[in-house]
Amino acid sequence: MIISLAWIVMLPLSFSLVYLGVELAFGLRPLPDEVWKGFDRPRKVTILIPAHNESAGISLTVSALRAAAPTAEIVVVADNCDDDTAWLAQQEGATVAVRHDRERRGKGFALAFGREVLERDPPEVVIIIDADCRLAPGSAERLALRALVSGLPVQASNLLTSDRASPLVAVSNFAMLVKNLVRARGITRLGGGAMLFGTGMGFCWPLFARLPLATGDAVEDLSLGLWLARQGVPVDLDDRALVTSNAAPIESSRAQRSRWEHGFLRTAAVKGVPLIMEGLLKRSRNLTSLGAHLLVPPLALLMLLSVTALAAVAAVGFWKGYWLPLIIGGSAFTFAIIMLLISWWNYGRAVLPFADLLRVPFYILWKIPIYIGFFTRNQKDWNRTQR
Repeated sequence: MIISLAWIVMLPLSFSLVYLGVELAFGLRPLPDEVWKGFDRPRKVTILIPAHNESAGISLTVSALRAAAPTAEIVVVADNCDDDTAWLAQQEGATVAVRHDRERRGKGFALAFGREVLERDPPEVVIIIDADCRLAPGSAERLALRALVSGLPVQASNLLTSDRASPLVAVSNFAMLVKNLVRARGITRLGGGAMLFGTGMGFCWPLFARLPLATGDAVEDLSLGLWLARQGVPVDLDDRALVTSNAAPIESSRAQRSRWEHGFLRTAAVKGVPLIMEGLLKRSRNLTSLGAHLLVPPLALLMLLSVTALAAVAAVGFWKGYWLPLIIGGSAFTFAIIMLLISWWNYGRAVLPFADLLRVPFYILWKIPIYIGFFTRNQKDWNRTQR
């Protein structure tokens, strides 16, 4: 019985660790840079910004986007705002749509409202940007052209920045880089499509017009990416296009992280294995790889579970003299750690200095209340992070 429990604990974790390592291995190199020569650039591109009480930064966001994408129209949806977000955005030259609906709250409803406004004179391409984000120069043009030519949704790399990050914020920034750059490349190579990140997303109008946006889903980007995959529409990743946002102080980010990670865990528990089965039945690499991707918990949780499980199966080994679960689990854990360290060496040293790398255990401990909260106060509502 004890040995069976050791296998029940170790096999799923070993799968997650190995698949994480494989994604990282496939994502270490940049994707081929598609050259879109001979294609006309979109005549009309709209940057759509859902904004809820963003008066502190909306002016800078609009002006920065205007500089990065001078030919694009900027539309701000001031969604259920209690401040002067709408007025400030308008002062910077953005077109503003004001929405008040206290019952239907959340980013998905704001985007659906923005789409209704755009339907009067639809653009060729819509790029969704969060109200606290910046686009790197040239990124809007890359996203718009790829979305128009391919007809697919195009996702930019989405990273966090900070000038003087505390050690725990630096660890968080590196985790974001692993997820939204290295693993995103890996899943693209493995399955032919990436995930959506909620910001830095480009859609040609015919596709954008039929997206199921009007939902209160707390992880609307994740759900939208899975919906697209089931429609046979993979997400194209342009890892040379870049959208960034300032990292929140660690003490201000717990609610936002709870919302996203609780939503991811709920989605993974319900859809992970069924997606793999559906992908195998349909012979779809995209669905299969996305299902496997969902079965890899957030990095901090995966490390916490793995160390705990390895300690438990080591105790079983000493008690029963049966070491195979420990050998398999330990090998999988070692493989994942090696690939994470290679990813850090290649891309993360500027984000996470070596001295801060040693703080990773403290970051994992800081996140334990988030994972306990999944069972005690599951976060399902939309919220914004104070930055």
